This record gives sequence, C-alpha cells and structure tokens, in this order.
Amino acid sequence: MDVLAEALRVSGARGALGFMLEAGETWGLWLDDYPGAALHVVARGTPWFHIAGERPVQARAGDAVLLSPGTAHGIASGPDVTMGACDVESAARARANGSVYRLGLPPARTELITVHYEQDPAVSTPVLTALARPMHIEARENPGLERTIELLTTELAQPRIGTTAAVNSIVDLLLIQFIRAWLARAPRERSGSWLGAMRDPVVRDALACIHAEPERPWTTETLATTISVSRATLSRHFRAALGQTPGAYVTQWRMDLASLRLRDTDEPVEAISGAVGYGSPHAFSRAFRRARGMAPGEYRTHLRARTGLGR
Repeated sequence: MDVLAEALRVSGARGALGFMLEAGETWGLWLDDYPGAALHVVARGTPWFHIAGERPVQARAGDAVLLSPGTAHGIASGPDVTMGACDVESAARARANGSVYRLGLPPARTELITVHYEQDPAVSTPVLTALARPMHIEARENPGLERTIELLTTELAQPRIGTTAAVNSIVDLLLIQFIRAWLARAPRERSGSWLGAMRDPVVRDALACIHAEPERPWTTETLATTISVSRATLSRHFRAALGQTPGAYVTQWRMDLASLRLRDTDEPVEAISGAVGYGSPHAFSRAFRRARGMAPGEYRTHLRARTGLGR
C-alpha cells in the first residue's frame, strides 16, 4: 500500500496553477489570504520569502517552498524590502488568462510560479492542511524536482496543443516530487504534521495497514501485532507523530471514506457501514453522528444539496 498516494487520492489533493510572477529591480509582495496550500517554485532568480514570525529565507532557481493554507507571507527581492499588497484584480486576470503578474522595473531577474493545492472539504485527515511550519526544498536536494520545474516553465512559456492537460499533470507531479525530497531529509527535522508522520517507520507501517484494509476490526493491539511492535511502542509513536491514538486515526479515516461514499455514490448506508469496518448500521450511524454532527442519510442529503449533486 502506497500510503501517500492513497491519502492524496482520498483527500482530493489537487493542484491548480496560481499565477506566474516576473520581477525586476526592487520589489515586494505580501500575501495573507492564499487559498489552499501554496507551493512557490523558483524558475529564475533569488527571491526572499518572508514568513510571519520567522527570519526571511532566500531561495534560488529550482527551489520550492510549501505553505499551509492561510499562511501570511511575503516574497521580495531582499530581506529588508517593504512589501506591498497583492493587486487582487491583476492576479485574478493573470490566473484566468495565463498571463504574467509583473512587479518592479524591467529587466526581469526573478521568475516564480505559484501552485495552489486544495483538499476535499468532506475529508478531515489533514494531509496538506496542518503543516506546522513552511517547508523549503533546495534544488540540490532533489534533481527530479528541478527537472519538473523546468518542464512546467517550458510548457507555460510555449503553450501548445495539450498544454492545459500537461500543466495540470505537472502540478500534481510537483507535489509528489516535493514531498519525496522533503521526506528524504534527516529524520530529526519533523513538521508535527501528517506528512511528518511519514518519516516514522512505525507510524507509516501502521497507516499502510489501516489504509489497505479499513474494514478490518483494528485495535491498537492488532495493529501493533501486525507490524511487529509492542502496543506501548505503537501508541507512543502515534502520539508523537500525529497527536492522537491509533484508534482515533482509524475512526477518522473510516469517517473520511464513508463521507466520500455517501456524497459520491448511491450505496445504501448498510453497505457503506460494512465497507468501513462497522458490524452494524446502528454502530456506524452512531460513530458518524459523533464525527460529522448528523446521521449518514442526513449528511448525504445536506452535501448533495449544498454542492448541487442532488439526484
């Protein structure tokens, strides 16, 4: 079981091109309302990233910085530059027609591409939405990431037939390449997030079991036995990596799977309850109401009405 691939699939993590930035001379841009997780990739130049509460960090061509949703931050030509607010209308036009958002005076010395990654609101497992701090990957850490950035830059610079489909695929590949590079770092650097938990082999093996067979009657004991560790060891690692017990994670994952099936299929509640590990519809309904605040049937009706998917 590829835990990361399955989590990204279920969480509905999908990328969308934000905007392309070209800047020259002295410039600065402050952003405080970014939708979704933001991945900034540097195609050219040496911009500085300013994160609220942290020291500015300089990035270089081929680097990438991933920020959790809503992270107030700025991008500038230097560590002490005064940053102005983003021109929302110009940025929206750039996103809509694929044009470039320009700052400062020519010639352009910096080229930067921003990609947004959003998670399905029906899913509560925080694959990308609970990053404890920004993640910065340098080009030298992963040549594959740098090559992917070059591929994206080429597609955007020379639009051809199929460019839209190519860009959509590349922005999804960028996220995988970024996560691979970040996970390959020394284990001592942890994020306190779901992604950070992937560095812990005990937690990773347990998650692989849960994701592969969510219908099994998992307990902390059976999970520990399956991955050949003690119950105490599994509990300790889970708490440290995810801040919750194995049992709590099992329930959370099952509720995510059930939520998607309730919204996206016409399967009866009885079938869904068995598929996500509950011996009776009554037990499933009780657990679902605790997790989502309403009964499964009510939840299905509510979501479909809100998203226009009513049948």
